[in-house]
Parts: sequence; C-alpha cells; structure tokens
Amino acid sequence: MLFSSITFLFYFLPAVLVLYFMVPAKGKNLVLLIFSLLFYGWGEPVYIFLMVASITQGYFLGRLIQKYRKTPLAGVFLWLSVGISLGLLGFFKYWNFLAGSLNQLGLIQIPLVGVSLPIGISFYTFQILSYVVDVYREKVEAQKSYLRLAVYISMFPQLIAGPIVRYSDIEPQLAHRTHSWEDASYGASRFVLGLSKKVLLANTLGELTQMFRDSGEKSVAFFWLYALACALQIYFDFSGYSDMAIGLGRIFGFRFLENFRYPFISGSVTEFWRRWHISLGSWFRDYLYIPLGGSRVSRGRWVWNILVVWLATGLWHGAQWNFVAWGLFFGVLLAAEKLLFLSRLERHPAAGRIYLLLIVTFTFVMFDSSGFMEGLGRIGGMLGLGGYPLITQETLYAFRSYGLILILACLGSTPLPGRLVQKAEEKLPRVVGMIQPVALVALLAGCTAFLVDGSFNPFLYFRF
Repeated sequence: MLFSSITFLFYFLPAVLVLYFMVPAKGKNLVLLIFSLLFYGWGEPVYIFLMVASITQGYFLGRLIQKYRKTPLAGVFLWLSVGISLGLLGFFKYWNFLAGSLNQLGLIQIPLVGVSLPIGISFYTFQILSYVVDVYREKVEAQKSYLRLAVYISMFPQLIAGPIVRYSDIEPQLAHRTHSWEDASYGASRFVLGLSKKVLLANTLGELTQMFRDSGEKSVAFFWLYALACALQIYFDFSGYSDMAIGLGRIFGFRFLENFRYPFISGSVTEFWRRWHISLGSWFRDYLYIPLGGSRVSRGRWVWNILVVWLATGLWHGAQWNFVAWGLFFGVLLAAEKLLFLSRLERHPAAGRIYLLLIVTFTFVMFDSSGFMEGLGRIGGMLGLGGYPLITQETLYAFRSYGLILILACLGSTPLPGRLVQKAEEKLPRVVGMIQPVALVALLAGCTAFLVDGSFNPFLYFRF
C-alpha cells in the first residue's frame, strides 16, 4: 500500500485514525501494530512473517545482550543478531546480484533464486541493527515489551520509505506520548505538503523522464532535460515520503527527525550529503564509519574507510553495478574534496554551488539507470557523444509541456517558498491563517484528482 493511493488516503488512514483515538492510551500501540502489519502485508502478505521473525530475533537477542552485558556472551548474541539481519537482507536483496555477476565470469555457476525483494527490508533491517548495537553499547536499555519494540520497527508511517528512525530517539514516546490539536494540525499540514511533493511534482517529473526513455528522437538537449527532471524527481519523491512520514508520526505523537534540508543549495558534495537522506548518512557514520576507525587513523586507512562506507551506501540503494559505481564515485569525490579543495569551495560559494549541481545532475543519471552501461551511455549523451543532434522537435515539445513544472520544482527545492510564507505570516498573520487551510484542502483535492485519474505514480522504493 502506498501513501499516494486512494486506498490509503480515504480508507486505511481514516480507519486507523478513528480507532487509534477511540481506544485508551494502553491500546494505542496495539492499534498501530495491527494496522502497520495490515499496511505492510497489503501487497505480499507472506513477507509479514519475515518481518515478524526479524523483530522477534531482535527482541530476544536484545534482551540476552543486556542480560549478559560485560561478558563475552553479549558479543556472541550481538553478532548472532547482526548475522541473522544481514543474512536475510543479503539473501533477498543481493543473492541474485552476486550469483549473476559470478556466473557471468564463467568460473562458477550459482543458481538464482526466484524470490522478490520484500518492500522496506533495508529500512527495518537497519532499525533492528541500530537497536541491538545500541543495547550492546549500553546507550539504551533493552525493550522489555515485545509490543513496543514491534511498533517501533513496523510503524507504518516510516516502514517502507523512511526516515530510518533510531530507537533511542523515540524510546520514551513508545511508552508515553502526548497528543494535541497543534501536533495534529502540524502533522496533517506536513503530510499534505509531502503528498503534494510526491503526486504533483515527483510524479509529473516522472512523466517527463519516462517520455525520454520511450523517445526515439533523443538529443543532447533532451538528455540534459531528462537529467534535470530525474534529479528533481528523485528529490521530491524521497523528501515527499519523508515529509509524509514525519507528518503522520506527529499525528500519532511521535517526533521523527528531519531527513532532508534543501540539499540542492549546498556548496560542496560534503555539504550535500549532510542535507540529503540525513538518517541514512548518520546511520552509516555511527554504525560503520566510526567502528572502522573514522578519521582517527592514517590517511590511507581513512580513505579506505570512506570507500567502504560509500560502497555500502551504493549497495543499500540497489543491487546493481550502477549503484556500486554511483557509491564509489561519491566516496572518491568526498575524499578528494576533504584532502584537496573543500576549503576553496567554501571560499567561493557560487562556484561551489555550480560544481555541486553539475555533479548531482550527472550522478543521479547513473542512479536512475537500469544498469552501469546504460548510465554511461546517458552521461555520454549529455556530453554530446553518440552522434545525437543538439535538439529535436520532440525535445521542444517536452520542454513546452513540462517547462513550467521544472521551474516550479527548481524553486520548490530551495528555501525560498518557505521564507516567503514565513514573511507573510509575520506581516499578515490573520490572512495567512485563513488562506493556509484553504490552500491545503486545495492541494489535497488536486492530489486526489491526479490519483483518481490514474496518473503516473511510480514507487521508487521498490528497489530498497
């Protein structure tokens, strides 16, 4: 089930809200768990058992880690839990990729498995991993209530699209949380804005990227138009889902951390990755980069640590060679920035922003491609290689059709709209207070019209 679906918006969500706020405080977690399992199992019910098994091993092994703290057994139980979690993730997500790659070398033949990727397995696996590691590090106490731990891992607002919520961030809220009209109002507004990002911007930009893929009259200009639309589509899709999750979490009394902070205004790749998918970047920092030694090692080992982290980041996004190349490229570039020219970029912010936008435009073309060679071909097309004409009639038609949405998306990816609204609230608070709910209702109506019409509604998180 998708947030951006009629079923979720007008059947599932109203039902869970009514029941959640009808039951007493002691029953709210149970309502969330039941509806979260229903939400997750809507498309493939069999994978509910896989998620429940993952939660169960995390619960019992977390309890054992705490019971045997400061003894060798704690480490044994930790690695057993980590092994189970990574083993399941590796089998379902990476077996066919590794087997297929080895089979192509011709040295060995490994059978492929006919299983589909469980939706959201990367997200809930990382949450279980962070939980058991934090119990081992004595940063949190093992959760005694199976229900509360299950709610934390399976909670539908963040289950299949993030952000990756740390147990330590919401531990108190699992036991006691408050609800207010102010939080519900903020949550509903944030949800509608996120839904609008996804449906009105990301999906429309997705139509342009699909037009490019289907085109038989590609041109250099069309490659660049596609690249711009691709980067913006990915941003509004990812950040839109995060906004919806944060909004829904606030309605239910949870405060999730921000996951995107206008990454396209960054002046370097280093800054970009502090603003993009923040929960994933901080997860790899705390649970992989720092345990490897972080920056407190020799320069060569430090570069190695960065490359390992970014290889893992690429593979987390997808089991394909283009994701491996994408991750390693960013690893090399981040190391080069910090060693060679980051200070220069910081002294020349305008040049830094142009550099960053060019890097993002090229790299997200590789990210969006179905394979490494296809990604190289598209980047070559952007550079004028491959014999493509500079511009075609189809390119002009695409620009006329989607030029306005591209301009709006570019503006929407900056803090400018938010600042304008803030200034209007300061000068005309009553007027803005009257207009805001009307605008949100209009946005929801527009999203509903698009969804009822059966418009393009891709789900980018299937690969994660």
